[in-house]
Amino acid sequence: MVAATAEDMGAVLREARRNVFLLTLAQALLGVVGPISFAVGGIAGHQLLGEDKSLATAPLTGFNVGLALGVVLAATLSRLIGRRFAFIAGAAIAAFGGLIAAAALFRDSFWLFTFALAVLGSSSGFTQKLRFAAADASPSFYKPKAISWILGGGVISAILGPQIVIFAGDYFAPVWFAGAFVALLPVCLAAIVFFVPLRLPDLSGISDAHAVLAVRPLREIVGSQRFLTGMICGISAYALMTFMMTGAPVAMVVGCGFSTDLATLGIQWHVLAMFGPSFATGWLISRFGAERIVACGFLLLLACAAVAHLGVALWNFWGALVLLGFGWNFGFIGSTAIIAQSYRPQEADKVQGFHDIVLFSTVAGASFASGKVLSAYGWDMLNAVAWPVAGTCLFLLLLLMRTTAASRISSDAQKTL
Repeated sequence: MVAATAEDMGAVLREARRNVFLLTLAQALLGVVGPISFAVGGIAGHQLLGEDKSLATAPLTGFNVGLALGVVLAATLSRLIGRRFAFIAGAAIAAFGGLIAAAALFRDSFWLFTFALAVLGSSSGFTQKLRFAAADASPSFYKPKAISWILGGGVISAILGPQIVIFAGDYFAPVWFAGAFVALLPVCLAAIVFFVPLRLPDLSGISDAHAVLAVRPLREIVGSQRFLTGMICGISAYALMTFMMTGAPVAMVVGCGFSTDLATLGIQWHVLAMFGPSFATGWLISRFGAERIVACGFLLLLACAAVAHLGVALWNFWGALVLLGFGWNFGFIGSTAIIAQSYRPQEADKVQGFHDIVLFSTVAGASFASGKVLSAYGWDMLNAVAWPVAGTCLFLLLLLMRTTAASRISSDAQKTL
């Protein structure tokens, strides 16, 4: 019986690893949508506007609004046609958005370009769901590693995305950046190849192990301390990252006179830092606990703000962007792991949908505010926001760690009795 159970668990783990491998490759390809959009979205928006440049980051706001809507669409399609076909649809949407963005640049249309980035953002809503798909298809002990591997695929995205901008961006010169968006078409088609052989579990049915557990109301789940702390910390890490990353290329090129290539390389180093540590983050979470790793992430975000405050030399921008990426990685992956522990398998879609709607709605607001704050108050004010936000999250994490420790002590005492 034990041998059979061990054999079954081995089969489950092998299947989970296979799914994670395919999802990681798809993430690596579809993940280029974000770096391409953020590397050139603000700069292209600046070029397409007239004298008033305060809306330069509006296309990136459109991207994040699209993200918020995309997670709803992804959750809906996942229920209707299954996650595998939903992911294929997401890749098709990304290809369509790239073609619209290129057309907008040819037509010199700012608002069409903003709409195109909203479409690209909605496709990224599907990409964001890959991490949950990997976690839900994995046994509990493998979930943090599964999430880390999926986000680790972003290392390839970090290299591929900016290089597409550098080498294909001027393909249709003098219509700058159009080539980068056209290049999304073959990239998305390649990603679909990895979605086709996926075998993801059907979460619509409840297994025997969970049959006796009722599906709790959403308000009960999201009202728990663990979920709230994970959501607030995850949203704060993502919003801070977006707030600073959105403004950084504009501050470098328009404010300080650096070239577009240097700004794009800065985004590349940033995205590498975002996803590079992912291969170790899952192990660190298993070893030290998600709460401690998230706290380390916010300390890194504070270090990012400090480096940015020191000056506006190239190393200040690049150094701050690298620290920003590291901080996001620890903060967001750790927060995702905290949230994944707060719901049951049959509650996954509604909880994930609620979380991502709130997450990307907030992120959309952060990207819009970035352009306004940068235009009105400058780069220093953009960085100052990190201090109160990170401080609040560190306090919430401390409270959660105390509650968790107290629960563990109480449970151990009951077992002893």
